[in-house]
Amino acid sequence: MDDLQRELGALEDLEDDNDSSDDDSSKRKKSKSNLPVVYPMCAETPRETGFHQSTRACLEMIREALLHHRWQEAAEYMACYPQLLEDPTNGKFQQYKELIWRFSAEILHHHPKSKMEDYNNIYERMKHSGVKHFLMISLEHSFHLLHHGHIEDAKHQLSVAESWRYGKESAAQYQRTKLIHAYRSLLDYLIWCDKKYTYSNKTVSENPDSVDNQDMLNYFRQASLNLKEILKIPGVWDPFILSYVEMLEFYENHEEALKVLTDYANDEGFPPNPNAQVYLYQYLKRRSASGRKLMKVLKNLHLIVPSHELMPEYSAMLLQSEKNTNIQKALGVVLDLLDFACWRSNLDVWKLLKAIIQKLQLQEDWRDRVAEKMAARKDWWPALHFTRFHASKDSEENPELMGVKASLTKVLCPDLTLKYTAWPVTSVEGR
Repeated sequence: MDDLQRELGALEDLEDDNDSSDDDSSKRKKSKSNLPVVYPMCAETPRETGFHQSTRACLEMIREALLHHRWQEAAEYMACYPQLLEDPTNGKFQQYKELIWRFSAEILHHHPKSKMEDYNNIYERMKHSGVKHFLMISLEHSFHLLHHGHIEDAKHQLSVAESWRYGKESAAQYQRTKLIHAYRSLLDYLIWCDKKYTYSNKTVSENPDSVDNQDMLNYFRQASLNLKEILKIPGVWDPFILSYVEMLEFYENHEEALKVLTDYANDEGFPPNPNAQVYLYQYLKRRSASGRKLMKVLKNLHLIVPSHELMPEYSAMLLQSEKNTNIQKALGVVLDLLDFACWRSNLDVWKLLKAIIQKLQLQEDWRDRVAEKMAARKDWWPALHFTRFHASKDSEENPELMGVKASLTKVLCPDLTLKYTAWPVTSVEGR
């Protein structure tokens, strides 16, 4: 709510910066409190009428009721506050319209007796009370309808918003219009999914000219028209991309599906998105792609999220390779995983580390390779993994984990005397 106040610019600075009554000594005596200060939503102005005083007091009562979750009381005050919009002397219509929109939606969302008609009435009234927030109110209205299962009504709201135009199109209006297009296409995808489920027991795919299949195909075309356009706008569009790819796979357009996922994952104009790499990897795996292609995607994922749950799989793939450099990369991937506390007690990861070192020891310079990876870790890794506390905890909760870790202490930290020990220990050191 405080963010909304700042966004609407409703606060006024009530302090007199030219007040000369405060000398330097008095200023030093003043201490700034760290507690947040609650300002009035609308400050009193010199030319305030009784009507202004009433609406200002009404707004304060609405905020007080919202803060204490007194929804019925807030609804009663809210019924009176929109009279402010009828004041011809008020030049801040857009600010108060947004207040009425957001407060009304919040009250209706929590009020135990609110009905769908109430939502529709307030959304329609606010959409037609001005143009600044038309698109975003339409989008929020469609979300609410979708939440209550009214998919067709939600789509109708977005279809109306798609054709809405006002004045010269600004950059913000252009982006919001594209967002409306994308969500409308997402609703087409949801309808397509419902029809696919309904017709799943019929011979839709066997008869391409059937009415059912043509109906599904029409929704696919409508949805894909804007979903593929979303890739032209940098951003995180996970649900839109997944919806489009699912439909492409259903119609066996695998070449286009791969292109969409590849562009989404590798376009440098998009923000780094680990999900995009995961979606591409999962698709390639479903299509039985080569290990080289799979490892390339996982390599990019490792650069973004080295602690990702797919990293053990990546390291295992590197370990299976015959290249010595890949075995060294596998060591780095697993050590990066164990840098994070969430993997610290994972037995499978420690077993994987042990297997990597055992295979690495077949190389003559294996000690140098391990020392190179551990050089930046030797000052803090023992405290993370190899203390007496860890030994006690692991021996009690997972003795097998303790045995694996203890066998690696002299390999990973050969120059340190660690208090992490287990008996009996079958060390891999010296092979």
